[in-house]
Formats: sequence, C-alpha cells, structure tokens
Amino acid sequence: MLDIKFIRENPDKVKENIKKKFQDSKLEKVDELLDKDSRYLKLLKETEELRAKRNSISKDINTAKKEGKSDIEVNQILEEAKKIPEKLKSIEEELSSLKDQINGLLLSIPNMIHDSVPIGKDDSENVVKEVIGEPVKKDFEVVSHAEIAERLGVVDFETSAETSGNGFFYLKGDLALLNMALVNFARDYMVKQGYVYTEPPLMIREDVLRGVYSASEIEQMSYKIEGEDLFLIATSEHPLIGMFIGKIIPKDKLPIKITGFSACFRKEIGSHGIDEKGLYRTHQFNKQEMIVICEPEDSYKYYDEMLGHSKQIFKQLGIPFRERECCSGDLSDLKAKSADLEAWSPRKNDYFEVTSCTNMEAAQARRLGIKISDGKEKYHAHTLNNTVIATSRAMVAILENFQNKDGSVDIPKALQPYMGGKKKIEALK
Repeated sequence: MLDIKFIRENPDKVKENIKKKFQDSKLEKVDELLDKDSRYLKLLKETEELRAKRNSISKDINTAKKEGKSDIEVNQILEEAKKIPEKLKSIEEELSSLKDQINGLLLSIPNMIHDSVPIGKDDSENVVKEVIGEPVKKDFEVVSHAEIAERLGVVDFETSAETSGNGFFYLKGDLALLNMALVNFARDYMVKQGYVYTEPPLMIREDVLRGVYSASEIEQMSYKIEGEDLFLIATSEHPLIGMFIGKIIPKDKLPIKITGFSACFRKEIGSHGIDEKGLYRTHQFNKQEMIVICEPEDSYKYYDEMLGHSKQIFKQLGIPFRERECCSGDLSDLKAKSADLEAWSPRKNDYFEVTSCTNMEAAQARRLGIKISDGKEKYHAHTLNNTVIATSRAMVAILENFQNKDGSVDIPKALQPYMGGKKKIEALK
C-alpha cells in the first residue's frame, strides 16, 4: 500500500507505474482516490473550524453573561451553539465513510516497482539472470517424479484422494525421511546465517491476512475456519511478519532476521494442475521461509543476501537451476521487486519454480503498521521474504535429477547426514 501523501504529490508517477504493470483499468482509481481525499481533507478542515467555533461560542456566552447582556442575545448565541454538534456528527459520519473508501482504493493501487524491474506483460516475459549447474544427460528415459515415487512405494496418492481429495498425498519410508532431511538441512543452513529459527502458528486472523494478501488472493488461496476469525496459513511468512503487526521497532534492533518452518495450506482455486497426480502443486505442503525487517536504505542489500542463500542451498543440493527475475506484469500489487529460482526438470526438458524472493519495500509494513523509531521520528520499515525451500518441489527436483536407470534415486550428499548416511532411495519392502 502506498502512502496517500506520495500519491497526492506524485499522481503521474503512480499512473505511469500502473501502466508499466499493464493494469490500465486502475488508472481511474487514482483520480477517484484523489477526489475523495480532497473531499476528506476539506471536511477535516471544516470539523476543525466547527470545533474552534464551538469553543469560541462558549467564551462568547460567558462574556455576554458577565457583561449583563439580555437573555435574547444570550439565547441567540446558545441556539447557534446547539447547531454545531449536529453538523459535526453529520460531517464525522461522512469522514468515516470516506476514510473506508479511501483505504479500499489505497489497497487496490499497486506498489511502486523498483527501477531495475524489467517491463513485461506476464511471466512469459520474465528475464533469466543466471543459470547455475549443468543438467546431467541421462542414457535412459526419465519418468515423472510421481511415477518413480509410486514405483518405489514411497508415496500414496490414491489413498489420500480417498481420505482428503485431490491435491494431498501420503509420504512413506525414505521419501518421508527425505522431506524431513530437507527441512532440517534448510533450518541448519539458515541458523548458521544468523536467522532466528521460529515455528509459527498454523492459523492467523483476518486483519493479519489482509496485511499480507489482497482480497482476491484471500478468496483464491486461503482456507477459512468456519465460525472463527481464523484462516489456515498459506506460508509461514504471513504469521512471521504478523508477529510485528502494530509494533514500533527501535532502530538499534534492526535488522530482524527470522527463518520459520511450517505446514502450508492453499486452496488455489482454478490453478492448473491441481487435479494432476504429483507433489508440485498441492493443497498442503511443507515450507521453510525467511523474512527480514530492516531500514529502508538496506532492503536491497538484504534482497541480494536472501536470494544468495537460496542459491547456496540448491548448489549444495546439486540441483541445476536458474534465477529468473519477475517482470512488471508478473508482480503482485504488494511487490516492488521479485525473482524466482527455477529447478531443472530432465523429464520436461525445462525449468520449474522452486523459490521466490520478494522485496515489498514499505507497502506491507504500511498495511500492518510496522514502524521503526530512531528516537526522534517514526517511519515504516521495509519487509522482505524468500522461500528457503518448499520440500515438495525440492523432492520433485531430486526424484527427477537423481533418478537412476535401475529405478533407485540417489540422495544428494548434503542430505545424507540427515538420513543416517543412506545414499539411495530404493523400493520400500
């Protein structure tokens, strides 16, 4: 969410930013916002004048009585005073309505994108920045991760479809252990980098969710707990950032670096592939996340640092991947800059998304009321988030890239200590 003062002073820049995001339908919202804001400021001034007049009239009444003026003159002043509360009430009701409308419009206007963001309409125009690792050429036909996992007997999609529906799975044996190995490996790596390990609640209230998601994202992605002001979390980023809602953070406590692990839950209404068998796009999955809250001038330093951590993790796993920067049209409204890491799929002969790193700048902090105090003034922090590892997608990459001709799957060396030294996933007996 942008600062209303910034929009007042830079309407043309805000409109140009909307055009760069190919959201021209929102251009009129800027004018609508400014009109309502102008009316709001005018009414605010009027209330101040009425309150000042009310105070002045009170003094006039006292003065008139002291000077011994007639009852008629005093009553005229009293009648004028009586009209003020009614006028104030009417104006305050309109102010309240305008404030709600202005906040709604502010939430719909996208964050300013960083100058370095490439301009493009959608994810097809995202830009490859770096390719790391050479895909290993197999001398046999690579089968899908779902097929090889089923052959090994380490996943069960059929039973989960019966118990829970499409988009769920049972992990068994070595694949279940691999899942936890990925979690523990990612946790240990992040703790060594100075991030505080935190396990968050798996449910959050709507006021927190509205600070991190748009209304359409809540509708499309979030599971609502019936009869409760609670939603299942879609990522641990949300409750981790939510820890600081309404908080004022002393400058000397920054940066705040947290890494958190949780199960995540997403409806993903209308998303392609949810009915396909596999681990790539599911309703429930495990994810290690990282967040940073920092001074505005430091946020892009931490953006590069966080992206670098994800690269190091996939390098250590030995999975070929590339960094792909999101273009303007692929950035959701809160994002100022974002990049994905995409792992290589030897079966598809293409890459697929495994992590996403984002700088929200002050937009998210403004929604959540997260501020910094330097002892003299208070201002909004910058917030960033990045996937450390989504284990389901990492398992897809491992099952395909480390697949052997005999049907076994090699375990990446970095994970072997977390699996009791085991080097291969073989058929469950």
